[in-house]
Amino acid sequence: MSERASTASAPPIKLSSPETREFWEIPVVFEDEHLLAINKPARLLTSPDRYDPNRPNLMRLLHSGVAEGKPWAKARGLTYLANAHRLDFETTGVLLLAKSKPVLVKLANFFGAEKPLKTYIALVQGTPEQDEFEVDAPIAPHPTTVGLMRIEPKRGKKSKTRFTVLTKFRGYTLLKCQPFTGRTHQIRVHLRHVRLPILGDPLYRGGKLFLSEIKRKYRAREGKEERPLISTVALHAEQLALPHPITGEQITISAPWPKDLEVAVKYLKMFAGL
Repeated sequence: MSERASTASAPPIKLSSPETREFWEIPVVFEDEHLLAINKPARLLTSPDRYDPNRPNLMRLLHSGVAEGKPWAKARGLTYLANAHRLDFETTGVLLLAKSKPVLVKLANFFGAEKPLKTYIALVQGTPEQDEFEVDAPIAPHPTTVGLMRIEPKRGKKSKTRFTVLTKFRGYTLLKCQPFTGRTHQIRVHLRHVRLPILGDPLYRGGKLFLSEIKRKYRAREGKEERPLISTVALHAEQLALPHPITGEQITISAPWPKDLEVAVKYLKMFAGL
């Protein structure tokens, strides 16, 4: 039996970074006595940056909140939180956390299995030749550029992703992405490899989407520079499906799209529909 899990009414988690004066109000999309799933915002690291450990990151902020007994942590009686997987700095969507070490160990086994538990949404440049396709191409760190990944047939780690077309527009495509493996930047690298770079992803040659490029008779506001419809990488972790680590019941956790992705797709349907 499969159950779609959602806790949209659960109180959000409020985090702040005194060093950078940033504030995040993070929605909780699922919670029980063993698990906590959030809708991660864009431009927030999941865990410490190996090159700059002082940058704000989600897990350090969560751990500080638990240690300090912040209202959101105290109300839940939290003493432990650990992430079972990661999302890139600019990627939004479902991030699953364990409330105890034994639960974390069981989740690690699920995420280590080679099967598509995760479903992402990506808005890309270009149009694929097929409505369904897979990319099976090993990935490795770039030898000279820190933080960049690339296809490396001989030395790379096995990496496989399934892609399904959701909507085609003139010059752009909305894709469902299901990674079988969990390599760094996997979806971004695989899409770049097949010449379908994700919008807002300059690291992998993804350009920006401007309303003026798709809307006829577009009129710019005088004295104001046009901003792109999406300011970050257009990649969202929409859904996570897995057996519950304690009950074994199949659960499906979903996270709503960020507003800029919703707006971009709305305008593409209006002005670039096929």
